[in-house]
Amino acid sequence: MSENKLHIEEHRDDEASKLGMWLFIFTELLLFGGLFLVYSIFRAQYTTSFHESSLELSVTIGAINTIVLLFSSMTIAMALSAIQKNNKKLALILIGITLFCAAIFLFNKYFEWGAKIEHGLYPGSTLMTLLDRGHLLYFSLYFFMTGLHALHIVIGMILLIVCYFKVKSQNINNQNYVLLENGALYWHLVDLIWIFLFPLIYLIT
Repeated sequence: MSENKLHIEEHRDDEASKLGMWLFIFTELLLFGGLFLVYSIFRAQYTTSFHESSLELSVTIGAINTIVLLFSSMTIAMALSAIQKNNKKLALILIGITLFCAAIFLFNKYFEWGAKIEHGLYPGSTLMTLLDRGHLLYFSLYFFMTGLHALHIVIGMILLIVCYFKVKSQNINNQNYVLLENGALYWHLVDLIWIFLFPLIYLIT
């Protein structure tokens, strides 16, 4: 009887944990949805300036990062499936690949931002203050939105690193994998945000 009660309590804890993650994801979608709306409004007001500014970005880097994130979403989903099938070794490999993809994304973003900073184009720089309102709004939103997304990538990496070591120590296993499931949900959120962010900032002119 007591074992059944314990099982029910653990099940409820897992459900509460997943519900908490879904609520968090909802608030994040509201945050980025609001930013996308602000971007769209200003883009409609300063169409020419936003188009000219977008030409300064590397569509190639943006496309590579999109492919990398899509691939990483697949690997983390496969990692969750592997742990559910009690394949610890495969789960560790797939989590490692996901983290490697995240590192590639940040590496590319570092070079993209670095090129802008090298030319003196960054928030608070003298060059930014000399831009007209349309160009200033575009690059301000670009740095803020991509920077906020990069922060989410870093947070996701920390969460997945924790999952990696918990899988390794068997604290995450085929009977208890809610943390990895929540980590995968968070990573899918990061991917989803970029899927909207990439065409909005890089492609729509």
